[in-house]
Amino acid sequence: MALNFNQYATEGYTFLKDYTKEMDLGKDQDKAGRIFIAIMHALRDIIPPEESLQLIAQLPMFLKAVYVNGWTMKKKKPKVKHMAEFLDLVREHDGPAAINDFEYSDEVAEKYVDTTFIYLRKYISLGEMEEIRDVLPKDLKSMIYSNLMF
Repeated sequence: MALNFNQYATEGYTFLKDYTKEMDLGKDQDKAGRIFIAIMHALRDIIPPEESLQLIAQLPMFLKAVYVNGWTMKKKKPKVKHMAEFLDLVREHDGPAAINDFEYSDEVAEKYVDTTFIYLRKYISLGEMEEIRDVLPKDLKSMIYSNLMF
C-alpha cells in the first residue's frame, strides 16, 4: 500500500473547511481545529483504550492522526462524571485558547460538543457511537444519545 500524504492533506483541509462551516465559525479554521482536537482528546481521555481503538478503526487517516497525536495510554483516567467536568477537560486540552474559543460559556462549549458528535456520524457507524455512549458515565450519555439519530 502506497502512502498518499497529499491525499490525506487534501481530505484533512476539506474536513476542516466543512467542519468550520458546520460549527458556524465563519472562516476561522484555526479555531475550529483547536476545538475539534480538544473535544476528541477529551473523549479519548475518558473512554477505555479498547474503545478508542475501535473508534479510530473507523476514522479516515487524517482524523486518526488527530486522535492519536500525543496519546499516551494512562492507567488512571480523569474522573469525569458530569457534562461540566467534561467541558472543563475539553477546555484544558484547548489550553490558553479556550478562553476565546469557548467564550466563557458552557452553553457554547456544549453546542460545540453536540455539533462535533453530529458531524462525526459521517465517519462513525451508529453501532460504534452506541458503544462509545455505553462506556460513558451516566450523565454524559446524552452527549451522544441525543445525536445518534443524525
